[in-house]
Amino acid sequence: MTSAAPSEAGFQITVEPSGRHFMAQADETILAAGIRQGIGLPYGCKDGACGSCKCRKLSGSVILASHQSKALSAEEELAGFVLTCRAHAESDVVLESRQVSEAGAFPIRKMPARVQALAKQSHDVLMLRLQLPAGEPLQFHAGQYIEFILRDGTRRSYSMANAPHTLQTPGTGIELHIRHLPGGKFTDHVFGAMKEKEILRIEGPYGSFFLREDSDKPMVLLASGTGFAPIKALLEHMRFKAIERPATLYWGGRRPEDLYMDDWVRTQVAEMPHLRYVPVISNAVPEDNWTGRTGFVHRAVMEDFADLSGHQVYACGAPVVVDSAKRDYVAERGLSEDEFYADAFTTEADKALP
Repeated sequence: MTSAAPSEAGFQITVEPSGRHFMAQADETILAAGIRQGIGLPYGCKDGACGSCKCRKLSGSVILASHQSKALSAEEELAGFVLTCRAHAESDVVLESRQVSEAGAFPIRKMPARVQALAKQSHDVLMLRLQLPAGEPLQFHAGQYIEFILRDGTRRSYSMANAPHTLQTPGTGIELHIRHLPGGKFTDHVFGAMKEKEILRIEGPYGSFFLREDSDKPMVLLASGTGFAPIKALLEHMRFKAIERPATLYWGGRRPEDLYMDDWVRTQVAEMPHLRYVPVISNAVPEDNWTGRTGFVHRAVMEDFADLSGHQVYACGAPVVVDSAKRDYVAERGLSEDEFYADAFTTEADKALP
């Protein structure tokens, strides 16, 4: 296909079936252009590693930058699928993306944030609270994430673990759950030299992971490790909005201490009659005295649900858990692919994979 010459405004990107459209410059990805203009395209990592932004290209020409095959396989690419986070338009383009909505195109803003508190939750998880500038509220959906902009310009992404309404309480900052990755440029600092009152730079909100409130379908909430953070925000939001759709939370960890807010969850269950909780441990040792469910957390869901065709699934955590859940729930339990919402926690090591 012959590429059209870009106008000063760039190429027009049209998203079906919503019919929404926006302009993309040749030097920016389609996703970056959509985010810049408040178009609610689905996405996660923005680095070609998670596949959350995958959609079908109906017409037009794009250049697709390097990406991981698990995010977009060669077969999918031949079938016309693209990753908007790696695609640069070479002409006007028409995409098919069913998650586009008016919801949540909150403005993305850069701002300083002060370290308000640091609290160890387990041997490798720390709760970090950030105080935002007075008079500059950050608008976001429960489940979205922010990025830290480090001094060398690199970025690290973390989901906000509290719902937006909690920020209306004086003194309440943004809550983040950070797992220590030894050798990690950011987490070594968080677990080592970081002190209260330190000033950090953040940008957000990002991400298309948030509760779809226009549905009354029962929900499966699936979390592994610190993937619990955005799920916690969803639970706070559901309680605040008195959303009473049936929901079952499956939280998986290697050892019981990895379920670092287990008591908090049990308190919510006692006060939210529509919420069930199934903790799952994969690598318990005898001294743990674990008597609950064992194995892979995504398989525990399959043991309990023979049919997910009438459900929504919200999954967060390690990419292997999220990817396995989507594959198996769609193929073996009848879940509609459009009802699987995910935020895979891709680390810098994940992103560096070929």
